[in-house]
Amino acid sequence: MQSSDGAEKSQQQRLVFFDLETTGLSKSCEMVQLAAVSGGHSLNLYLIPRGQMQRGASKVTGFRVRRQRLYLHRQPVFTNTLREALVSFIAFLQMFGHPLVIGHNIRRFDCPVLARALEELDLRAEFEATVSGYVDTLPLAREMLKERGLKSFRQENLVRELLGVNYKAHDALEDVRALQALYSVLQPTPELICKHLFTLDTMKDKPAAQSKEPKGQRPLRENVRQTAKITESKEDKATQENM
Repeated sequence: MQSSDGAEKSQQQRLVFFDLETTGLSKSCEMVQLAAVSGGHSLNLYLIPRGQMQRGASKVTGFRVRRQRLYLHRQPVFTNTLREALVSFIAFLQMFGHPLVIGHNIRRFDCPVLARALEELDLRAEFEATVSGYVDTLPLAREMLKERGLKSFRQENLVRELLGVNYKAHDALEDVRALQALYSVLQPTPELICKHLFTLDTMKDKPAAQSKEPKGQRPLRENVRQTAKITESKEDKATQENM
């Protein structure tokens, strides 16, 4: 029988924040870093791309490839093959049951890059069976903070505005850690989470244009809504205990 502490811990771990650093911004760009975090658990993997790093991407991220070795700010880093990285990511996600995957601007960028890599290695079905869905915090934050008159909804700007801190952006591990902290401040409602929920199959659809639930999406949404309600109940209980 699972203790109440164990049950609460498992609910806290149902959210996994992820981010990629890539060789550029084109549709054919490749991963050079994949990071994920859930609570105190983290995953951080580096990959050597087959193609070249674009100059702009190198300048922003600090990654460079020389003689088939990957360097970050001129220091060599240990790398994995694409398959090793994706299999490790799947194993990490499986630690949390069927988590909700959350990231900033992932619907337009990270998820398409991820989906292309999964399809290339025939891992998409296994990956999709592991997660409950995806939420992009960029449109989520735009909706939640539309009255604040922010000039930019870039993640580093949101962290600065809401948390009052600066951090090392464009390092995937630092990005997901900062996003996890940002999300805990935003505290979106279950209804808002469900409104922004998508899958790899529906990520190219316009959210506002979806008049019908995609096949299989309704039970997915109900599962996420139920999880969010349990989490809210836990937070209410904690508040009452501290009063």
